[in-house]
Amino acid sequence: MDTKKVWLVTGTSKGLGLALVKTLLNHGYQVAATSRSLDALENAVGKQEAFLPLQVDLMDEESVESSISQVLETFGHLDVVVNNAGYGQNGTLEEITDAESRQNFDVNVFGLLNVIRKSMPHLRAQQSGHFFNIASIGGMVATFPGFGVYCATKFAVVGLTEALYTEGGPFGVHATVVYPGYFRTEFLSDDSLKLAKNRMDVYAQARESERLHKEEIAGNQLGDPEKAAEVLIKVAESDDPALHLFLGSDAYGMAHQKLKTLETALEANKALSYSTDFKN
Repeated sequence: MDTKKVWLVTGTSKGLGLALVKTLLNHGYQVAATSRSLDALENAVGKQEAFLPLQVDLMDEESVESSISQVLETFGHLDVVVNNAGYGQNGTLEEITDAESRQNFDVNVFGLLNVIRKSMPHLRAQQSGHFFNIASIGGMVATFPGFGVYCATKFAVVGLTEALYTEGGPFGVHATVVYPGYFRTEFLSDDSLKLAKNRMDVYAQARESERLHKEEIAGNQLGDPEKAAEVLIKVAESDDPALHLFLGSDAYGMAHQKLKTLETALEANKALSYSTDFKN
């Protein structure tokens, strides 16, 4: 009997998602993968017996539910769900429009929720499973000018995953939130990083950050997506997977600095914090 886990990965036509799909298949796993473009996904991976490509609209609950049904019909069960689909949105909070903000939350947060909502009943019923929700180091550190809304979507992913970890625990369902640093993918390309339509030159820091990401960071990222894929597999196969997983030395460094900043602020204001309690 084949005891290999069945994986479902969203957002897989390129980047970390594609690297994960290819690595999983190389390791002999059965893999279902979603993309907005089925042709792009099939061309990138090729036809394999253990591979189920799916064209899914993550904003449509029926589309998500149908895709999960196809996974179960094809492979018989589902073990690991990786919510990887998402995109970057650049623009200061004044610049970015309501529509741009809501669309970023729709894809990065509400699409992820649809996948969780439709797959959890199956994992809960089998008393096992694992969710990986791909956030970003921007889900812990938001001091990147021009990335406030994007970071807010990733902060939301962190909060949702912490709740999922607690809610799924009694049913044997694990949850891990992943904070990648800069990985050498197409994430900083025009297709994956959208710029605000109403950009204002007065925000010099944001414009410089935009230029830096497009011209200097893109193509020179420290992170290797294939190594990240191997780490996710290792965590999925562990007996006690971590709730919080930071990928990349840059992510580790930024997270460590944020913790120090929080600890300093916490202790500096301890008296004020305690002063708001009722005396009894």
